[in-house]
Amino acid sequence: MESEQPRTVEQIRGLVSWIGAGRKLTQTGKVTLADARALVTLLETGDTIDPAIGDRTFKTKSSQELHHLNLLVEWAKAARLLRVVGGRLVPVKKNARVLEDPERILDALFEALPRIGEAVLPSGWLGSIFAEEYPAGLRVLLTSLYAADDLVPEQELQAAVWDKVSGFYVLDDLPEDRLRLLRQSNDRDVDRVLATLLGLGSVQRVGGAVALTSRGRQAMARLRGEARPGDPVYQLRIELADVEQPAVWRRVQVPAGFRLDRLHLVIQAAMGWQNCHLHAFDVKGVNYGHPSSELDFVDETAAALDALVKEGEFLDYTYDFGDSWEHRILVERQVAAGAGHHYPLCVDGAGACPPEDCGGAPGYDDLKQTLSGPSHPEREDLLRWLGLETAADFDPIRFDLHRTNQRLRALDW
Repeated sequence: MESEQPRTVEQIRGLVSWIGAGRKLTQTGKVTLADARALVTLLETGDTIDPAIGDRTFKTKSSQELHHLNLLVEWAKAARLLRVVGGRLVPVKKNARVLEDPERILDALFEALPRIGEAVLPSGWLGSIFAEEYPAGLRVLLTSLYAADDLVPEQELQAAVWDKVSGFYVLDDLPEDRLRLLRQSNDRDVDRVLATLLGLGSVQRVGGAVALTSRGRQAMARLRGEARPGDPVYQLRIELADVEQPAVWRRVQVPAGFRLDRLHLVIQAAMGWQNCHLHAFDVKGVNYGHPSSELDFVDETAAALDALVKEGEFLDYTYDFGDSWEHRILVERQVAAGAGHHYPLCVDGAGACPPEDCGGAPGYDDLKQTLSGPSHPEREDLLRWLGLETAADFDPIRFDLHRTNQRLRALDW
């Protein structure tokens, strides 16, 4: 039951308590085998020291070979509950109070997940691309779970991670059997990470499907920097300029302290853009954009929304400097974040997002006329370009609030 403390939390508390004032490490910085023998039993890690296979006994040479114990030690260090000082493993005194609250331990361990890749996915005879690109793979795994309203088949999660991490490499020339082994090792490591999350109480498994628990959702919200109950939230009305019949607009709520680079991603997801062009903000005559841009923008990653605008004020956002999609953004009001909500949150809206690269507002007007009026000589070419079967498949009025919020939850910060 979720009211019980996750096994990993109890093991970490037991580990730090057992360390006491400190324990001497080996020259390689690992727990000694003598201490490992005691900890494997005390913490019930499930590791086997000196495993016997058939008639042979394989001598354990280092505690690093004990996967679960090594993971707990490295995880406690990454969560700043333990540290190494002068060749000794000692508790971090300033974080001692964290150990008194299981929920704070959970938060600390979840926040440390991106930093424990080598302990979760140790190198072996067949390493995976996931192990090499662990932070990126972990993000897409957690984000896929967070965006889902229900259980997600594990095969879908494996595919999402593979698509993400394999994209960093050129694999087209690999033999089919080698590619198959790489995919299998990747799927194996996805299962290892899910097992780690299961021990943390962050996910639940039902058959071959997985979902975040309420604890996992809360931890993900904090990891993403979402507003907590009572935090200030700005309600924004984002309207696409010069687009009518129908107008295209969204009403979204975002943490008041969001940086402009995050607001950019919110606008993309809420409106339905594909984020494949340049963008810029204009706030009271000052232009903000990507810090590496050659357009001399002020760094949007260092600009917080609530430091620039207040309730009742406007800012402008331009997407795609060729088509020039202008968005007028009004800070309608400031509200307090409510319990049980995830921010950013879309609460209302209307109109479908125009197709990318259709020529801006004038081109979109022409597109709508071509598809809505009598048969036009360019209609078939336009339908092929849009990937549609018939003109009836194009609906400029369409707006799906649920799907919009799924996109917002799927944002990868």
